[in-house]
Amino acid sequence: MVPIAAAEPPPATEPTLTWSDCADGFQCSTLSVPLDHDKPFGSRIGLAVIRLPASDQAKRIGSLFVNFGGPGAGGLQRLRERAKWPWLFSGELRSRFDLVSWDPRGIAGSAAVRCFDTLAEQQEFFGEFPEMPVTPAGESPFYAKSAELAGRCARKAGPIQRHASTANTARDLDLLRRAVGEEKISYHGISYGTHLGAVYANLFPNRIRAMVFDGSMDFHGNAVGHGGSGTTVPLDTRQDVARGIAETHEQFLRLCAGSGPKCAFSGGDPKAKYAAIAERARRGPITIEGDDGPETWTWSGISNVAWDYATVSSWPDIAKLYQRLYDAKDTAAATRAAAVKREPYTSNRTEAFNAIQCTDSNFPTDPAVYSRYAVSEDKRIPYFGRLAVFDMMSCAYWQAKDTDRYTGPWNRWTSAEILVINNRYDPSTPLHGARDGARELARARVFVTEGYGHSSMLAPSTCTEQIKREYLVSGTFPAAGKVCSLDANPFG
Repeated sequence: MVPIAAAEPPPATEPTLTWSDCADGFQCSTLSVPLDHDKPFGSRIGLAVIRLPASDQAKRIGSLFVNFGGPGAGGLQRLRERAKWPWLFSGELRSRFDLVSWDPRGIAGSAAVRCFDTLAEQQEFFGEFPEMPVTPAGESPFYAKSAELAGRCARKAGPIQRHASTANTARDLDLLRRAVGEEKISYHGISYGTHLGAVYANLFPNRIRAMVFDGSMDFHGNAVGHGGSGTTVPLDTRQDVARGIAETHEQFLRLCAGSGPKCAFSGGDPKAKYAAIAERARRGPITIEGDDGPETWTWSGISNVAWDYATVSSWPDIAKLYQRLYDAKDTAAATRAAAVKREPYTSNRTEAFNAIQCTDSNFPTDPAVYSRYAVSEDKRIPYFGRLAVFDMMSCAYWQAKDTDRYTGPWNRWTSAEILVINNRYDPSTPLHGARDGARELARARVFVTEGYGHSSMLAPSTCTEQIKREYLVSGTFPAAGKVCSLDANPFG
């Protein structure tokens, strides 16, 4: 008789972490979680976790979980880079909390979604990816490459892509909470991290100690759209992200004009100069001399620079670029064959973004919808309308779905009231969306920083950090009439 092999022991009821030093005061660990939370005794994956222990253990309150956004951004590298940014995590805040972050499932060190066999293959694919189309002639190759990415991922990414929803990441987060021994969670979510926070708050409403949503979203609109718009309107179009970009662009030009020589683009009328750049680039590429030789800029590339308004520290360099484009000689005929400068892809961030976002949200699947909106949005919001139409094009073709994705309700009564902070002019998570999202939650208050840029992470405000800190430490909300601004004019 053949002996029956002994079964593997079931996983421990309580999740556990074993920490080890991983340089510069940080500690690292790996948390084992189910691949499919509906099958807790089935296949498992490891989540890469990092923490920076509180600097004053005698006054330590607990762990503060941080998600830096994306989706697709890993938490390990970002916490290493940003844990000691004083406008994000002041010394006072770091003295009271262990800062804890992790690579969410599907990202970097946590069962990464991989759609290419080698880094060279990945870089070649994205290096050949067509630019955002600015004419109907450019749409077909852009659609075809977007569909090819979706097909590659369907063939190569494996089972993780069917379990990569934010809902499953929220379940992972609850296991992390238990693993560090917290009865209730303290959480700081930035950008997409606010969507993760909202999902967590509605799946586990009684486990909230404090939650800060920083650069926040319209959660219902993101998931399914209002009034059935999820399958008829591109996601960032129905969220009216283009309006947020345009409003921030106006602030860029206004501040530049008022900053004189501190802003390289301030001479003359910056608004008229930008219009002249756009008109010229629509006729053909503009070539300027870059640090590493000639750079060729198409209208698609120039309009996409607006996404960089998210980082306030980049505004002086954007102004310099605009001035160089404005001053460039008319070299379109000589540069039509010149290569567009592209940055290499060295992570799985793009693949992970799609794996998470495309399963979380409803999208139109007919390319003709995107073509129509490209025309109408260009008319409604000149320069930037089509950015929000095409920025998630691969989701129109995405094949893998996570049946555990969360689409509501968003208004379950939470054990603590949530603090939502947003800059008045945010090109990525516009204030109107943050207010819509806060109204969808059962208990939330919005605090507006009188500034520009995306979240308090990319738009430094010591005042806003203090608002966040006082709430996280003691649950105190800002007094009525309290106003915060950025620490400095971006142009000095």
